[in-house]
Amino acid sequence: MIKIEFPKPNVVIRQREQDLKPGDVPITPYHGFIDFHQITRDKGGIFLFYNQANELLFVGKARKVRQRIKKHFEDNVSPMKNHRDEIYKIEVYEVEDPMEREIYETYAINTFRAKYNTEKVFY
Repeated sequence: MIKIEFPKPNVVIRQREQDLKPGDVPITPYHGFIDFHQITRDKGGIFLFYNQANELLFVGKARKVRQRIKKHFEDNVSPMKNHRDEIYKIEVYEVEDPMEREIYETYAINTFRAKYNTEKVFY
């Protein structure tokens, strides 16, 4: 048997309102998220979308994580296109090796039973 230990997320962002203090510059929310700047621009990894009840909605992987996550909010072909409003929390794991990304993605989909992943499902 192969034992896989899922790493701790590098970044976790949640939908939230900006708490403006005097002198602060307002941040335009992106689908309710104002902390996209915390997600790395040029590193690969996997990401997990959760709803407000902390149920796993979707697991994905990418060579450039921030761009891929934003695509899920913009694309008409994304499996999340009808469920974007459900996304409340995003966990990002930086994983540079493409093989490791593939393993972690498949593991997360099947172990945590992602609701909207239709491929790589073995349960």
